[in-house]
Amino acid sequence: MPIRPLPLVALTAALCLGAAAVATWPDTPANAAAFPAPPAEKPGVKGDQVAVLAGGCFWGIEGLFEHVRGVKSVTAGYAGGVKADATYRAVSTEKTGHAEAVRVVYDPSQVSYGTLLKVFFSVGHDPTQINRQFPDVGPSYRSAIFPQNVAQREVAASYIAALGKAQAFSKPIATKIETGAFYPAESYHQDFLRRNPDNGYIRRYDAPKLAALRTTWPALYR
Repeated sequence: MPIRPLPLVALTAALCLGAAAVATWPDTPANAAAFPAPPAEKPGVKGDQVAVLAGGCFWGIEGLFEHVRGVKSVTAGYAGGVKADATYRAVSTEKTGHAEAVRVVYDPSQVSYGTLLKVFFSVGHDPTQINRQFPDVGPSYRSAIFPQNVAQREVAASYIAALGKAQAFSKPIATKIETGAFYPAESYHQDFLRRNPDNGYIRRYDAPKLAALRTTWPALYR
């Protein structure tokens, strides 16, 4: 979302201007088999689990994970700040400490937390960019993981280290492991990609994520 803050109608029109910017897609391996697998996880996790991830504008990240097999729901929102400031207008000031993020509810019998991280790193965003994703600049667009328990924190830390060791990217990974609550975004942000597939910003920056998921990890795509 390159222009902030604006009401929804003006925002949607302005986003088409951002489509003229040049996007550099993450330099992930063309061969999926070359991308490091996530670390093994402890068995026995039962019941729906939650992952909170931040990788730039939440429209595309939300739309991406809605297409991952085993994911039951995805909510766009803000993580890392306080509830009182968890509004689009406040977060737009880049002074609240929030990151645009998504809350992913998933079935661990169908998809693991590590696999969600694999999608996040390989086709979800460019984890080497610092406080930005393509045309969107500011700390609210940072790359961050908000583990919901100790096990998730261990998996995230281990995977970031493994990706660095494997030199999966030509630049250092900027993704941080953080703490903080998640607050849902305003209703007009929810399911934005699904409801606005022809939006200029969606077509330029987010549709390629779905295409990459479909071609890179076809078994995960639904």
